[in-house]
Order: sequence, then C-alpha cells, then structure tokens
Amino acid sequence: MLTTQGISSGTLLADAKSGLVVFLVALPLCLGIALASGAPLLSGLLAGIVGGLIVGLFSGSPLSVSGPAAGLSTIVAAEILSLGSFSAFLFAVILAGVIQIGLGTAKAGFIAAFFPSSVIKGLLAAIGVILILKQIPHIVGHDRDPEGDLSFFQPDFETTFSELMSMFGDVQLGAFIIGLVSISLLVLWNTWKPLKESFIPAPLAVVLFGIGCSVWFDQLGDPWLIKPSHLVQVPVTSGMGELFELLPRPDFSQWMNPAVYTAGLTIAIVASLETLLNLQAVDRLDPQQRTSPPSQELVAQGIGNVACGLVGGLPVTSVIIRSSVNVTAGGQTKLATLVHGALLLVSVPLIPTWLNTIPLSCLAAILLMTGIKLASPALMKQMWKEGRYQFIPFAVTLAAIVFTDLLIGIVIGLIVAIGFILNSNMRRPVRRFVEKHLGGDVVHIELANQESFLNRAALSQVLAEVPRNGRVLLDAQNTDYIDPDVLDLISDFKDQAGPARGIDVSLIGFRSEYKLGDQIQYVDYSTRELQAALTPQQVLHILKEGHERATTGRRLTRDFGRQVRATAEGQHPLAVALSCIDSRTPVELIFDLGMGDIFSIRIAGNISSRKVLASAEYGCAVAGAKLIVVIGHTRCGAVSAAVKFLGSRLTAAEATGCQHLDTIVNEIQRSAGGMTSPASNEPFSTDAIVDVDMVARDNVLRVVKEIREQSRTLDGLAREGRIAIVGAMYDVVTGGIEFLQEDVSIHD
Repeated sequence: MLTTQGISSGTLLADAKSGLVVFLVALPLCLGIALASGAPLLSGLLAGIVGGLIVGLFSGSPLSVSGPAAGLSTIVAAEILSLGSFSAFLFAVILAGVIQIGLGTAKAGFIAAFFPSSVIKGLLAAIGVILILKQIPHIVGHDRDPEGDLSFFQPDFETTFSELMSMFGDVQLGAFIIGLVSISLLVLWNTWKPLKESFIPAPLAVVLFGIGCSVWFDQLGDPWLIKPSHLVQVPVTSGMGELFELLPRPDFSQWMNPAVYTAGLTIAIVASLETLLNLQAVDRLDPQQRTSPPSQELVAQGIGNVACGLVGGLPVTSVIIRSSVNVTAGGQTKLATLVHGALLLVSVPLIPTWLNTIPLSCLAAILLMTGIKLASPALMKQMWKEGRYQFIPFAVTLAAIVFTDLLIGIVIGLIVAIGFILNSNMRRPVRRFVEKHLGGDVVHIELANQESFLNRAALSQVLAEVPRNGRVLLDAQNTDYIDPDVLDLISDFKDQAGPARGIDVSLIGFRSEYKLGDQIQYVDYSTRELQAALTPQQVLHILKEGHERATTGRRLTRDFGRQVRATAEGQHPLAVALSCIDSRTPVELIFDLGMGDIFSIRIAGNISSRKVLASAEYGCAVAGAKLIVVIGHTRCGAVSAAVKFLGSRLTAAEATGCQHLDTIVNEIQRSAGGMTSPASNEPFSTDAIVDVDMVARDNVLRVVKEIREQSRTLDGLAREGRIAIVGAMYDVVTGGIEFLQEDVSIHD
C-alpha cells in the first residue's frame, strides 16, 4: 500500500518548491482550524504533520495534500464538548481511522465515481470564492477570526459579508501595505518571464518580503506595527521535552462509552465523504489529468487518523485548499506533500520564533490568488454553456457552500444534483422511436444502461402509450443492469398487459439470467402478401425512407437468424437494383434493406446487356419485384476509364491487360455525348471529376431508357403499371442519393 510512484529526479525541484509553498500556507491553517475546533493549537500542527508524512506515504494521489479540515471543525468542536474531554475525542479519532481502513479495504471508494461533476466543479468554485472573500479582510489586517474558517457565520457573530463591510474602519497600515505588495509580487512573478523561470517560487519571495517588513515595521512602531493577532502564532516551548509534555494522549478507558463509537462513526463518514469529493476535485485540477485510487485513499486516511488519535492530532482529510495551492505552485508528485509535512515537523520545534514573524496578510495574498484561479470566469461560462442540468446544481453548490459551510453546502449541492438526475431519469429513462418496417410500424424502446427501480414509473408510462393492436420492441442490447422491479414490469407487459391490448411484444438483448429470451414478433422481411399489396410508388417510397434511415444512423432492428429461416424456402423481393460493382455502393446498406428484400444485379458501370436484362426480367415477371432502380455513382472507376480512353490510340484492354474490359468501356462511352477527349489528364482534378460524374449521370438515364427499348417484357409490365423503372445517382463522398428520373407510370 505504501507507494512512492511518480517521484523522480526530474520532478524533485518542482516538488520541493511546491512543498515549501504548501508548508507556508498550511502552517496558519493548521493553527486556525485547531482554534476554531476548540482543540489545543498543537493538535492542528500534529494533524498537518501526519497528513503530510504518513497519509502522503500511503496515498495513491500525486497532488492531494491532507491535514486538519475546516469542514470538520464544527463536528470536532461538538464531539469534544459531547465527550467531555479531548482525550476521549482522540480515542474516537482512532476508531474513525479503523472504520476508514475497513471501508477502503472493502473498496468503498467506488462511490466517488457517482459524485456529479457539477457538484465537484461547484465545490472548486465555491472554495475559490470563499478564499477571495475571507482573505480580503486578512490582507488589510482586520479579521480576527482564525485562518481556515470557511463558514459563512463566524465565531465572532459576524458573517463573511459583514466582515467585508466592517473592515474599512479597522485597517492595519503595515498589514495592508504587505498585502498589496504581496499581490503585486505574485502577479509580477507569474507574468514576467525571468522571475517566472527563476529558482525562487513566488510565494516564498512573498513570505520573505513579509518577514522583512514585519521586523522593520516592528522597529518603526505605530501605525506600521503589525499586531500579534495578524501574525502566525506557533506555540513556543523551551525545548523538545516541554513540547512532548504538551502532547495530549487518547483515553482508552472510554472503550465502554457508546458515545465514543457514535463520534468515531460520524467522523469516519464525514471525513471519508469530504476526502472522496476533494480527491475528485484535485484530479480535475491536475494538469496531467491523473486518476487517484479512491479506496487506497480511504485506507491512507484511516492510517493517518489512527496515527492522529495516538499522538494527539485532529482528524485529517484530503484538503482542497492545500491541494489547490500544491497544484498552482507546480507540484508534480506526492513528494510535495511529504516535503510540506517534513517542514512542519522540523520547523515547529526548531524555529517557532521566526515562524511567528510571518504576517497573515502575505499568506492571505497567496490564498487570494489561488481563489481567483479556482473561481475563474471561464469556469462559470463553461458551466452556463452546458445547460441547466449542469449549471443549476453547480450554482446551488457554489452558493450553498459560500452561505453555509463546506459540509452543509456539499450536501445541499448533492441533493439538488441527485434531484436533477432523478428528474432526467423520470423524463428520459428510455429512448423511444418508431421504426417503419415492411410489416408495419414498430415502437422501438431502448432501455437505459442502468435500469433501476427509479425508472419503473416512467417505463410503465411509455409502455402504456403503445397503441392497441400495435407492435413494440423492447431493446436491452446496451443495458448492463435491470432492477428486479423493472423485470417484473416487462414480464407482466409481455405475458399479460400487452396481449390483453392486442400488442405484439418483441424482445432483444436480454441476458439469459433475466429469463426473457429474444423474440421478434413483427415482420422484418418481404413476404408474398406484402409484395402483392405494394405498388411501385410505395416500393420507391420504402427505398427513400430506408436511405434516410441509413444516412441518419437510425437503421431498422432486424433479426438476421430469423430472416435466414424465413427466406430459406422462398423469396419475394420488392425491387431489382442494377448497380455498379464498386465496393462503396452496397445496395442493402444504402437503402437499409434486409435479407430477401431486393434483387441485386451488379456490373461495372451499371450498364445494360442481354444477361442483365434477363436477370431483371426474371426479378420482375417471375419473382414479382415492383421496381427497377438503375444506380450510378460519383467518381466511378469504370466511367473514369471510359472517359480516359476517349480518343486514345490504345484500347482499355491494351492499356490494362484486362481482356474483356473494352466491352464495358465502349458501352459507357455511348453516354459521353459529343466529348472527344478528357478535360484533364489528372484523374483527381476538379475538371476530371466533373466530367466523370456527368457521364455517369447520362449513363444512368440512357440505361433506364434502353431497358424499356430492349425488353418487351419489362416495357409491357411498365405500361401495365405493374413495375416502374427509375434512375439514381449515389454520391460516394456524402452518402446521399438523388433520383434522376421516375417512370411516368409511378404516379398513376
């Protein structure tokens, strides 16, 4: 489980820089969250150390940074008060860690895949907005609330907005100057190439500037002096011994207290939910778009929380603020979070006095710029363009987090997103359309990929709308799961409700375990009765409709095996197609036809001959086809050869070595009109293509005319209105077809 994948010498410098920046930001956040939770300040620092070193080692996420979470501060404060002591609370943290390890081992992290993207994006944008709103007062030296407080309603009975309004009467000049210059430095560092590519990261330059100004302003005194409330405040001890004495210990004697187990379960569930959401959000921020294993993350967080409980730290989760800073600072691998944890471990006992000279206003500037990147106008615009089903849950999540706190806002966002998902499933649980088969209309119902019990009511309504004495096809070919309630509904409709209304119910694609075998009850091939009942005009209409289906991707659903069995003893084709042998012009695909629906005569250049006429006569006079369609096509190779050898001294046979090719070329050249030579010797030039397509079109019209002139049989059938003969041109570039000439009798 312990992993160091991705760490390499090539990313060492970038990760070291990022780890340093995250450390600088995490330091006041750890202290502030501990203060907001009513816990010892040291417990927040310990949680940051454990989150960086222990969780960082076991986590599979390259960019997520763990530590004490602002979203848990309210719960932590309530549980400490409920249990009566911080030591009892630490035992609950250990239990929470054990539960998380169990959840991760059971692969419960899969639920992360079900978090709506709109909520995750709303979370990111909300954190950005909160960082902007919360850090502005810190920049001017006004807000006394601890860093890391993300709630709208603050401990000092102010709100996020009232704090902004009241800051104008309480500006610390020194902090304000440091804050403004820090923002300017960050902007300059990100835009001026020499600074951007320098060894020193911008946030470190800002912090060093802040420390220098803090020391200088301390010498100047009022009004430049920065008050202690707006400096980092790390506990200062006389030595390591005193520091260890401050470490609280878990109270294992509480194992008989039921409230401890309730607290542990609460912390585990909330911390796991926040971790999984933040993990998804960080993966979205990752420039490399890597995917973190959620179940492994739960185990890592569980190990971290067991460690926190043992050493006296607050519970940890993946923290979006620190992780966002890690991304924007250029972190590449988990080494950055390890560096941040190591710096917390080393610096707190060794240089607490220097850490306490860091002004919060310079750290606020770093967080403010991070917030601007998270809540970018581009993200808002993108979500608006994605429509209301994405934008409304996104906007609600953003607003709810800003106006309440992280956890309440996420819950509200999830509820709204789930509501939209349920509404979408209720409105469109299935795809319904009508297929126009030869035997009549069939209502085709495609089931969704996941047919849960939530889809039952809507599917029942769709089935109720199938007309009496109609036909319906229930299609489960793309369905991975069908809830038993939905299966009962389908079985009842197939066996009772459908037949009672005279509906033929067909099924396709149902798995064997559902005990609903494939069954097609509508006619999807040409029968003797259908052939006899149709007129030439109706057959032509069928071909046109079939071509429209083919070009729009709405081909009819057919049972190949059933067609084979049904046509084994006889055929009753609707039409005869005289087309070219070109591999790009398969008639059955062009017109979306099934087995037994059409006679296909294929010859290069779709020319007429005695053998071709004999085949067409048999198809119409004996087999009963109602239509002959002569199909030419653009960019035809046979026609290209005929045009190429116009006026040539060589024959096609001599030039190609094909002994009998002249028979076809000479026949097509009869359609070349007064053309004596090709317009261009370049076969793919515009002029050459225009010539070929023009001759191909004229060739179709000539063949249509000659079929009647050369066959008394077909001419007689056409005169009697029993058949029609039409021409068509198929475009191999667009897939479209154009009917050139329709027999006069087709309109009779």
